[in-house]
Amino acid sequence: MSTIYLIRHCSATGQAPDAPLTEAGDRQALALADFFQNIPINRIISSDYTRAIASIAPLAVSKQLTIETEPKLRERILSLEPRDDWFDLLRHSFEDASFALPGAESGQDATERILSVIDSLDDVNGTTVLVTHGNLLALLLQHVDNRFDFDTWRTLSNPDVYRLKVVDNSWSVERVWTVPACG
Repeated sequence: MSTIYLIRHCSATGQAPDAPLTEAGDRQALALADFFQNIPINRIISSDYTRAIASIAPLAVSKQLTIETEPKLRERILSLEPRDDWFDLLRHSFEDASFALPGAESGQDATERILSVIDSLDDVNGTTVLVTHGNLLALLLQHVDNRFDFDTWRTLSNPDVYRLKVVDNSWSVERVWTVPACG
């Protein structure tokens, strides 16, 4: 049996790859480390975006683990250009997994990308933490349980923690922790 904790990063100043955490995000990262204090962790793998790494850094320090960065855990590219209708496009992409704007990534492609990271953990017993972004996390949740959908994405918080258990090729997922915004 393997357990994977799926974490959406803490509050950040923006969406750019190098966007740092906000002051509240820094406090959330500390609260996240506190949540995991009594949970044995064997491995931490994070998106290489600054906000994802900063979200898990306090946990890595407390557990004396190295953060492995994985570009496949980056946020999904919905559009190559800023769009005023991004919200409607995102909703549509949850309804039609093959939908993609030119040069961008479909929900199906993004799901396959994060699944390839999880599949690489098949031989791993123990507990792994994966740190990613909201859209990619929501797509994975939808893959595991089709009750998760666009509205699930809308209700994700920063940070958010789900536990994925894999037992004999059977997957189950549950939300295990979220922290309210720290003012």
